[in-house]
Order: sequence, then C-alpha cells, then structure tokens
Amino acid sequence: MHSHSIEQWTHDHAFLGDKHEENERRTWLVVVLTLVMMVGEIVAGSLFGSMALLADGWHMGTHAAALGIAAFAYRFARRHLGNSHFTFGTGKFGDLAAFSSAIILGLIAVEIAYESVLRLITPVPIVYGEAIAVAALGLCVNLASAWLLRGSHDHHHHGHGHAHHDHDDRDDHHHHHHDNNLRAAYVHVMADAATSVLAIGALLVAMYSEWVWADPAVGLIGSAVIASWAFGLIKTSGAVLLDVRADEKLERVIRARMEAGDDRVTDLHLWQVGPGHCAVLVSVVSDKPKQPAVYKKRLAGLKGLSHVTVEVETCPH
Repeated sequence: MHSHSIEQWTHDHAFLGDKHEENERRTWLVVVLTLVMMVGEIVAGSLFGSMALLADGWHMGTHAAALGIAAFAYRFARRHLGNSHFTFGTGKFGDLAAFSSAIILGLIAVEIAYESVLRLITPVPIVYGEAIAVAALGLCVNLASAWLLRGSHDHHHHGHGHAHHDHDDRDDHHHHHHDNNLRAAYVHVMADAATSVLAIGALLVAMYSEWVWADPAVGLIGSAVIASWAFGLIKTSGAVLLDVRADEKLERVIRARMEAGDDRVTDLHLWQVGPGHCAVLVSVVSDKPKQPAVYKKRLAGLKGLSHVTVEVETCPH
C-alpha cells in the first residue's frame, strides 16, 4: 500500500467537548475576576486593618488557584490536541483538573470547619457592618462568575452526532457526559456564593439577637455542604480517570446490535475519552465471521461513540 493512500485510513483522536473554546474563554474571565477581587480585598484589608477583608481575600485565593487549574487544563488539552504521546487524545485533562480542584474544595471545607470550631470555643469580636459588606461584595462577584460559567453547565442538553466506522466528526458531539472541568469551576464559584449567603444570614442574626455562636454554627453547616460537593466531584471525575463503565444503556445497545445471527460478544469495554466521547472495544466470536467493517457498520449512528475497535474470532465448533 502506498504511503499517500494510507492517510485515508488513519484518524485523529480529538475528543474535546463541543464548547471547549467557549468554556476556556469563560473560565479565564472568571480567573481574572476572582484575582482582581482577591487583590482588592487584601489591599483594602491591609489599608483599613480589616480582618474580615483579609481573610476573605486569602480565601478567594484558594478558589482562584482551583479556577486557574481548570483554565490551564482547557488550554493544555487544546494545544496538545494532535500530540501522539496521548494515546486517546487530551479529552481527559478536564477530568484530571476537576479531580485536583475537587481536592482543593475539600481542603477549603476543612479550613472553614476548623475556623468555625475555633470560634465556637473562643468567640472573636466581629465588626458586623463591615463583615456583612465584605460578604455582599463577595456574593456579587460569585454571582457574576456563576453567570459566566452557566453556559454549558446543563446536564441534560444533548447534541446530535453520528459515529463513523472509526471515529466521528469533531464538530458533531453528543455530550451525555458533561464537562467535569467546567462543572468543577462552577462548583467552586457556587461554594463561595453559598458561603457568602450563609455568612450574611448568620451575621444578621448575630447582630440583632446577640447570638455570637450563629456565625460559626452556620460555618459548620456550610463546610458540610461544600465537602459533599467536593466528594461528588471526586467521584465523577475519578470515575472517568479510572475508565469506569461509561454508559450502561449505551453498552446494552452496542451488545444488542453486535449479537445478530450467530455472532456473540465475548468482551466489551466502553469508556469515556473526553466530554461526550466514548471509545468501545468489542470482541465478537462467530461461526461465520464477517469483516470488522461489517460489525462497525452496525454501530453507525450511535451518539457519543467516537472510537470503535472490533476484534473478530472464529468459533471452532
């Protein structure tokens, strides 16, 4: 076979989400917004001797770090799209970033819980008006960030796509599996917003009722909520990283389509290689084996199936 004709049989491994570049732009914008807010709070806190502003500024810094991880993951995945070192492309970089920032989110939850317990044991005097103003300012920035990241955070949105014999077109995806990287960035912003809302409520209660313990008690509730979000993210992104069965419904459909006549599936691996992209490896045994292309054709039209490998064995009996 001539080298110039072999190119038509090769395919790329571009398994990025269908809104990758838009999500990347939005995430960078949120990183800048968070950093500006963080620097502003730290400078203002230092100038006015405000502990509330300083504490919130450094807290913002941890979220900015996690959002930065998300933004760099988008950039890296895009820049190394054609890099053959990554066997199945760079689609999983977002999940690696999500896993990392979920751990940061878990540490933030621990930090809030620790601070709350300390304040329950030894209450510290709070300048209520100033603390409420800081929380309100933080909430405005978080809501603006959440609005920027809302775009692709719809779990139930389905695109249209079709699998070719070997791989599907890059522009046409079904994203049954949402973008965990964007989800992680969104959860960080929402965690910060939840903390601000709870803080405002607790500070108002404490200010008018003299219940000094209201603020740290609500802090403990907030840390529990954030910890549960972090755990959920670790589970979903970790599942992708460990090639956990991607979609049981799709797996059943593949098995049913492959087992026609004397053909039997002896081995089936279905895993996610990027947001909205699955790879499948099927072993078929048959009395009258056909060409692998015939079996691949049976899977044509299945959404989200971006990489198909078929192995055919002859049954000796």
